[in-house]
Amino acid sequence: AASMAAVLSYLRELNIVTMMLRILLAVLCGGLIGLERERKNRPAGFRSYMLTALGATLTVLLSLQLDQMLHGPWREVAESIGATQDVSRFGAEAAKGIGFLGAGTIISARLQVKGLTTAAGLWASACLGLAIGAGFYACAFICIAYMAACMYLLPPLEQRLTRRAHHINISLEIERMEHLGAIVTHLHDENVRIFDFAVNRNGTGTLASFLCQFSAILPERRDHPELLAELSALEGVILIEEI
Repeated sequence: AASMAAVLSYLRELNIVTMMLRILLAVLCGGLIGLERERKNRPAGFRSYMLTALGATLTVLLSLQLDQMLHGPWREVAESIGATQDVSRFGAEAAKGIGFLGAGTIISARLQVKGLTTAAGLWASACLGLAIGAGFYACAFICIAYMAACMYLLPPLEQRLTRRAHHINISLEIERMEHLGAIVTHLHDENVRIFDFAVNRNGTGTLASFLCQFSAILPERRDHPELLAELSALEGVILIEEI
């Protein structure tokens, strides 16, 4: 127990060995979370998560290094000019600044909101990197366990719950507006209530199509892929997907 405490005490120090270990641990943890996104071909994958965790770790290491320098070699100069260092400042900026990466995974050209899980994962990966950089190992390992469970174990349960939900959001691309009647009629025959209907023209000239997006409430627990397959078989439907 004493030797374990000594090892942990050494790992909490700031030197070249512990800095290398922290950066390596951040890269490995970020990669583990990113691997699941990579397998699902999501916007941000293996390398994105690795770099996010590494960058966050680096900001804390830099902050800790500056704090040590201001209280050590640079102390006299710092006191003479009144320079102070808030250790948490860099970390707070890193967690805040990750927003632009998250936005990049969410925005797409088809007016759809996708990639929220990836964006949330990137933000959590950055925070994980901050904890590792600060040498808060116990918290980091607990977080990586929970994050891995969220990414790997919960999707099948989530899929089962959403696959037969009463509420569905559909994005539909059709050749001409005339084809919309058959789709609405089919849904009406199934006693499906449609609301939040929006239509946008896709492209220009003779190749133009129409992108329809709407929400619907199903009368009973219908299998979503089954309903989408029925609609995709109708005339004029180019592309249909649940959003």
